[in-house]
Amino acid sequence: MDCLFCKIIRGEIPSRKVYEDKDSVAFLDINPANPGHTLVMPKKHAENIFDADDEMLGRVIVAAKAISKKIKDSLNADGINVIQNNGRHAGQIVNHIHFHIIPRFANDTVIISYPKIKMEDKDFEEIQKKLTESERKVQKNWEMDLM
Repeated sequence: MDCLFCKIIRGEIPSRKVYEDKDSVAFLDINPANPGHTLVMPKKHAENIFDADDEMLGRVIVAAKAISKKIKDSLNADGINVIQNNGRHAGQIVNHIHFHIIPRFANDTVIISYPKIKMEDKDFEEIQKKLTESERKVQKNWEMDLM
């Protein structure tokens, strides 16, 4: 596998590891937004959230929570951003699912923002309809799988 993060996980590329368990690993980001910016990921390769096994994803988010608390407490952070990108157009650079844990400080210069778009009520209703119809299909498929 030619995945950068898989190579780091296998020890082929050095990293500054801050956490590891049987399913997850976390290391300091080499291009941090703030000191302590950490990447948390499963050891098992999955490209993004859509490819990730639900059980594995659950274990990784529990690790991300523990690491977030460790970072907040150890670095006296005023807050924490947890960010997870999926796909190039969403800002994913390495195609191995990972969570950015970014410590935030009162006077830091990190900007995590997006422009607010104007939407009419009919637009919200149309999107809500699409999403709830999709959810009903997912629920029905899930119930069929249980039978």
